[in-house]
Amino acid sequence: MTTSTRVQPVNEVNDPVYRDTIALNAPQKSLIVGGISVAALLTVYLLATQHIAQTVLLGIGLLLGYTLFHARFGFTSAFRRFMSVGNGQAMRSHMLMLAVAVTLFAPILAYGYSFFGTEVSGYVSPVGVSLVVGAFIFGIGMQLGGGCASGTLYAIGGGRSVMFITLLFFIIGTTIGAYHLPFWTEDLPAFEPVSLATSTGLGYGGAWLVSIALFGLVAWITLIIEKKKRAPKMAPLPTTTGWQRIFRGSWPLFAAAIALAVLNALTLLTRGTPWGITSAFALWGSKIAEFFGVDVASWGYWEGANAAMLESSIFADSTTVLNFGVILGAFLASAAGGLFKFTKITMGNFWASIVGGLLMGYGARLAFGCNIGAYFGGIASFSLHGYIWGILALAGTFFALYLRPLFGLSVPKSNDSVC
Repeated sequence: MTTSTRVQPVNEVNDPVYRDTIALNAPQKSLIVGGISVAALLTVYLLATQHIAQTVLLGIGLLLGYTLFHARFGFTSAFRRFMSVGNGQAMRSHMLMLAVAVTLFAPILAYGYSFFGTEVSGYVSPVGVSLVVGAFIFGIGMQLGGGCASGTLYAIGGGRSVMFITLLFFIIGTTIGAYHLPFWTEDLPAFEPVSLATSTGLGYGGAWLVSIALFGLVAWITLIIEKKKRAPKMAPLPTTTGWQRIFRGSWPLFAAAIALAVLNALTLLTRGTPWGITSAFALWGSKIAEFFGVDVASWGYWEGANAAMLESSIFADSTTVLNFGVILGAFLASAAGGLFKFTKITMGNFWASIVGGLLMGYGARLAFGCNIGAYFGGIASFSLHGYIWGILALAGTFFALYLRPLFGLSVPKSNDSVC
């Protein structure tokens, strides 16, 4: 179909798609009612069986999913646009998100305050071979799988059929990674975790200043590169106007960046650790493996503090509850915009999703997290490993630009009208 308008797709794997108009479709009211009903039932169940914090986290997850979808706030597409044609619009939104996050995280981590008296700690992880390899292959995987960890969840909420395949193999990959993790972390070289705040003598105030300066530097570099390469602009999102835009979309990237940072800080205050995604995938995969007779409990990954998670209900796992909330929130956002639709699966994106999901899952375990837990949560926690994760994931993205065409996936070009 030939039309005059190109807009951003729901799935991060695609280029902008053609539409007759930039206006949203009518709300899918039956789907909205169904989504609210599922959220309400899950809320009642959590209130009856779990600590109140789990219900709060479900609400935060719903808002995270709603925000991600309404702004199509991506990490995969942001990295790909920047590495292929130099468009840094989304990368600058990342820097804004991180700036707000460190501003909120600094006093929380410094004073150890939480809503429910939980001990507070950021994501500060070692820097070694495991991180380097894991982040690099995650960068490749997210460009083949059609989305990062958060992108996979919100695309599922939007009905992108191929993302169910990505999620399945994401779970398989992270489960294998959990099995292999002791080799990567204990047998291969690594430095101790480095916090800009507590390992350097800067304190949280000094680390905050350094972080803000780094974010400003990255934003400035993206502007220079964008101007030099004359990068095409990002395509617009389908949207509405007035107050309805709050509920039906779309949201500007800067608004989503601020919202995601605030919601991550609320997550830290609620459960004592930042937002994460992929540890739940390892839990789900390990429980399934255990059901089929695999002695998962003997794995080094599930020894010590993690052992209790394996023995408990998945609804006792805060990351699982957040993930369910993100999917439901994205589903409600897509239905509100009239955009929920199951899509066709081609042979190319089928195989790309398998390879991409496996690489993301395995890489996330090796790198102590994904784009959310390692990149967003790590940098917000003033951890050096978060910065290194971002650099290596960008390198993996650049490598993947040469792999995507093998699966029939496109790569933005400098002469495109939009990207």
